[in-house]
Amino acid sequence: MALDKLLEKIVYSQNPTVAGLDPRIEYVPPFLRDKAYKKYGANLKGAAKALLSFNTALIDALCDVVPAVKLQAAYYELLGYHGVKTLKKTIDYAKSKGLYVITDGKRNDIGATMEAYASAHLGSVDISGHHVGDNSDLEPIILSPFDADALTVNPYLGKDGIKPLFSVCKQEDKGIFVLVKTSNPSSGDLQDIVTADGRKVYEIIGDYCENEWGPQAPGKYGYSGVGAVVGATYPEQLAELRARLPRTFFLIPGYGAQGGTAADISLAYDKNGLGGIVNNSRGIMCAWQKSTDLNAERNFAVLAREEALRMRDDLIRHIGVISLPGRTF
Repeated sequence: MALDKLLEKIVYSQNPTVAGLDPRIEYVPPFLRDKAYKKYGANLKGAAKALLSFNTALIDALCDVVPAVKLQAAYYELLGYHGVKTLKKTIDYAKSKGLYVITDGKRNDIGATMEAYASAHLGSVDISGHHVGDNSDLEPIILSPFDADALTVNPYLGKDGIKPLFSVCKQEDKGIFVLVKTSNPSSGDLQDIVTADGRKVYEIIGDYCENEWGPQAPGKYGYSGVGAVVGATYPEQLAELRARLPRTFFLIPGYGAQGGTAADISLAYDKNGLGGIVNNSRGIMCAWQKSTDLNAERNFAVLAREEALRMRDDLIRHIGVISLPGRTF
């Protein structure tokens, strides 16, 4: 499954970092913003063009350092259809540079609606108007709307919200990350509730990932195509879930700005240095805003690269060399 590709990229780069491209217009260096506004106007289109310039420069600087990028869909939807166009262009550009792309959409629905989300973000759609079983002579016209490699999904509508993803993931070789134990301070309001059988809600969701959903998407390196979002801000639960879910790969938010450390995160890793990929959004994107470099604004991409390298070295000090069982690069 598609998470195998992510693991291979992590091992090849010796870097379990995913750079979050979650840009707000205030993160964009003024010279890029002003250039876009001069050409397109100080409007939603101009803002979206500024974000695209920002993203492509960051991707150019990071593509040989990090194995993956994560795009939070909300920051693109914020700018309407111009922003959604930038989302698609960023996905295409990142993939052209060899990066694995995770769309952080946290989609959540059931039946045909969830199938539509899956087809939109991970799969393809037939726009010919042909219906299965009819006698139409229309030839299929198959297109991929966004074509990310993986999608974050919300499991709180139950199994009906997860099962529709599997046919698309299998057909298109894509992966998913299910929200299990998130990094936000109030996650425990629901996720830590103890149920009648003595399990916490996050344990139940994790068990589904490990024992029911994961086996439907087996991987060749011991981890399935059904990953779990598990925050670095709760290291005890991170360690507990690694022991409980040995075949489930983690997407780990909460490093840096939210308080998670490399030492905390190391609890999620196995003897091969595998187990998860760690997100860093503002720390990388906004490195230029924290720099004392007099030319920080113009050097934003270089400074982002330096922060990604610093983070990689910080993680590797605690995790060690990363390898794939039975395979070397």
